Amino acid sequence: MGQEITQVDAFTATPFAGNPAAVCVLKEAAGEDWMQNVAREMNLSETAFLYPHEDEFNLRWFTPAVEVALCGHATLASAHVLWEEGHLPPGQQARFRTMSGLLTAERKGGWIELDFPAVRVEDADPPPGLIEALGIETRYVGKNKFDYLVETESAQAVRKATPDYTDLRQIQARGVIITSRSDSPQFDFVSRFFAPGAGVDEDPVTGSAHCALGPFWEKRLQRHEFVAYQASQRGGVVRVGVVGDRVKLGGQAVTVLRGELLAPPDKGNQGQT
Repeated sequence: MGQEITQVDAFTATPFAGNPAAVCVLKEAAGEDWMQNVAREMNLSETAFLYPHEDEFNLRWFTPAVEVALCGHATLASAHVLWEEGHLPPGQQARFRTMSGLLTAERKGGWIELDFPAVRVEDADPPPGLIEALGIETRYVGKNKFDYLVETESAQAVRKATPDYTDLRQIQARGVIITSRSDSPQFDFVSRFFAPGAGVDEDPVTGSAHCALGPFWEKRLQRHEFVAYQASQRGGVVRVGVVGDRVKLGGQAVTVLRGELLAPPDKGNQGQT
């Protein structure tokens, strides 16, 4: 018997947009090598692996290259799968134990709302090569425990940026966020996210980046709630609400593929559980 796997496009209601994530709902913990191999085989920005524990689910995320400590779109996709495939009743909150603590998801009409930790940036000097690798004019550079955040002069500059991924790979961070105020009345700010060092040159829609973007734009716009657009080729919409040291991330999701892994999970080295 193989392992079921589901591919979901997150932060979109339209197939083939947003950010695709693969989701494996396991019966028990699986080995790290197996999970990393599956993530490499799926070759998506993240593959999520979860299994039930009491009234919660243990959840881990892997890029094709590494395990990551926080991921928004694959958490959104995981919650979507739990409700759609009957692992949870439609009205029940999804609760996830992760490397970043307890994360929750709730259905809000046709949207899913995630409760994530705020990951605020502090002013930082750009490391050597960062600005040159991005090839954009900068207004601000900050950093949190995961990423650099760079504000540029316009939404058009965000959309047209063509980073040198080879040079960005040398930056000592999970990734780099670039952002600007939106030039469209539909959205408050726009962004893109690059993480070649983690095996993902450009992530289509990055929930965890908005854990930094929400507090960043809260200070500049003197507001607590936003509608954001991540301006990758696929694109995606994220509702963002800053509540103290937490960030509410709202998004939609649509299933695009269901299949079966014929190489079933092994327990192996389970590492973080």
